[in-house]
Amino acid sequence: MSLSTLSIKRPVLTIVMNLMIILFGIIGYTFLGIREFPSIDPAQISVRTNYAGANADIIESQITEPLEKAINSIDGIRNISSSSNQGSSNINIEFNLGKNLEEAANDVRDKVSQAQRSLPQDIDAPPVVSKADADSEPIITMTIQSSTKNVLELSDYAENVIAQRLQTIPGVSSVQIWGQKKFAMRLWIDPIKLASYGLTVLDVRTALTTQNVELPSGKLTGQNTELAIKTIGNLASEEEFNNIIIRSDNNRIIRFSDVGKAALEAENFETKMSDSGFPMVSLAVIPQPGTNYLEIAEQFYKEYDRLENDLPEGFELNIAIDNTLFVKKAVLEVVETLIIAIILVVLIIYLFFRNWSIAFRPLIDIPVSLIATFFIMYLCGFSINVLTLLAIVLATGLVVDDGIVVTENIFKKVEEGMSPIQAAIKGSNEIFFAVISISITLAAVFLPVIFLEGFVGRLFREFGVVIGAAVLISAFVSLTLTPMLNAYLMKSGEQKHSKFYLKTEKYFEMMNKEYASSLKGFLKYKWLSFATVLACFGMIYLFFQLLPKETAPYEDRSYVSLRATAPEGVSYDYMDRFMTELTMLINDSVPEKKVSLVITSPGFGSASSNSGMVRLGLVQPNEREKSQGEIADDLSRWTRQFSEARVAVSQQPTISVNRRGGLPIQYIIQAPNFQKLEEKIPEFMEELGKDPTFSITDVNLKFNKPEVYVTIDRE
Repeated sequence: MSLSTLSIKRPVLTIVMNLMIILFGIIGYTFLGIREFPSIDPAQISVRTNYAGANADIIESQITEPLEKAINSIDGIRNISSSSNQGSSNINIEFNLGKNLEEAANDVRDKVSQAQRSLPQDIDAPPVVSKADADSEPIITMTIQSSTKNVLELSDYAENVIAQRLQTIPGVSSVQIWGQKKFAMRLWIDPIKLASYGLTVLDVRTALTTQNVELPSGKLTGQNTELAIKTIGNLASEEEFNNIIIRSDNNRIIRFSDVGKAALEAENFETKMSDSGFPMVSLAVIPQPGTNYLEIAEQFYKEYDRLENDLPEGFELNIAIDNTLFVKKAVLEVVETLIIAIILVVLIIYLFFRNWSIAFRPLIDIPVSLIATFFIMYLCGFSINVLTLLAIVLATGLVVDDGIVVTENIFKKVEEGMSPIQAAIKGSNEIFFAVISISITLAAVFLPVIFLEGFVGRLFREFGVVIGAAVLISAFVSLTLTPMLNAYLMKSGEQKHSKFYLKTEKYFEMMNKEYASSLKGFLKYKWLSFATVLACFGMIYLFFQLLPKETAPYEDRSYVSLRATAPEGVSYDYMDRFMTELTMLINDSVPEKKVSLVITSPGFGSASSNSGMVRLGLVQPNEREKSQGEIADDLSRWTRQFSEARVAVSQQPTISVNRRGGLPIQYIIQAPNFQKLEEKIPEFMEELGKDPTFSITDVNLKFNKPEVYVTIDRE
């Protein structure tokens, strides 16, 4: 007894089996995450170390190089990139696609802790290991500003309240604070007064170290009570720092106020963030590689509402840029396409059957097969994204094929005089293997994608599995549910046709005659079939060569990024003046601007003091005439007029292996030592400058930073 015969004779069993498939699909759907594209981000770990006052050479030789040597022995590393800047070292480790993020982070932490003993003992703090690229692009950026509070107070609230709460959101790797200025007690020393007392800066440092300390003091125990002793040794106010005793001799006390003054100011003056010249502080949410951005956004907005309710008077929160809005829009557009596809399939099937009761029977294959596919997606750990939804859209037309073939064959048997049950058994058994072979053939086209490796394999694996699974499930539904429904719902005897059928039948008959006539004519010249096939292959090759090739076209996300780099050795004031000039250009020339976050000397990632960046948010596409690409091209053309600094304008790629910003084409030049690189890099950059293909060229290894060499007279 075949599967179709069993399904016809056991209708309850057939209904239960298909209901179970639907139930499992619904349960699987509830566990699926939603994101724009499949998770193709490799595990990325960053290691950041601060060493105040050290130049890039010292950072490279004493921090970056020892850490790289230790990290390099970890299994599964794809590449390691590092940057050694004034006072900071950043190392980014990218692992192979199959590497687990938590395992990678633990391996890096182990190696960093082993190498820590070889680092300078006076570094600011141990190296910080985080689960993200230090140069990753944020997915949501919010601002905090105030007309009554200064940037120091804004930074303090952003770091100790907002960032701490956002950091607890699952999937968030870090929260960068742009334009942050931390509170710090600055000791301004007058060198003339210091010398007049016969003191040095080392004396001040020694006094500060010994007097600004809080030590454990034990306890006092009596017969009936016990008291813990707390010695208040930490200094907190300007007055307390001014009263530090530097030296005491011959009944003379020299305090710090005698040689300088203490002032509560910013730890770092050389960073700034503004929007149209108005100072503010911004918080950027950096996701962990491979996480669900829409889930992060959902939790973020819940926390954002709570933050607004708890916000002190005088503070104001705003969402500056939200890249997840485009993701939601993209997914919704594909869902709309899916609905349209189902409606079109219904209308086309009805157009040919011209009977609603018959047309809807094969259509049942669509919801059953597509819903059941969600369970396969759940088992494979997939997500609902643009590519899996695209596979479902394509499967909408494929899954109904088997049902149409089965229904048409059964309908034909009924027209010949068989009873519906006999027609269903005979009709479904006749084409049983035909349906199986068609479904396996279709699945065989897509399922080999599973075996693709690397970036392309990870990107299209979900697409291939989803469409293959939908086709195979539709074969099961077509051989069980479809024949059973036809057996018990189709009327026996001669079928009564509708008026629409009678009016349109002559056109179908005419179409059949025309097809038969054209086929007979073509068969008289069989050799034309070979010429047609060869011509098709030739056109395929020709168009493949002519069409431009890219991973995915840029999409209008209402977001443009600008990175400015000035010559090595320029001051913060120089960079700030240039960023102000760049801001004026954007405000005057880009009316489509919604928000422009301008950061001078960012101080995070691999950025240095001679750099700046602009996060330019645009109004929605339907509210402007120019596209995002046209605005980016205009900015690239306008910024070439600046001679003070180099400006790179970039758009976020639609599909990328990681979320790192920067120029779209990047080369890696390797050499045995830095001397060889110093010799070859200028030659390489000169050749790039001659090529008109590249509008902007830059190198991240600089050898021209001005330095002052101090030679110590040791005699």
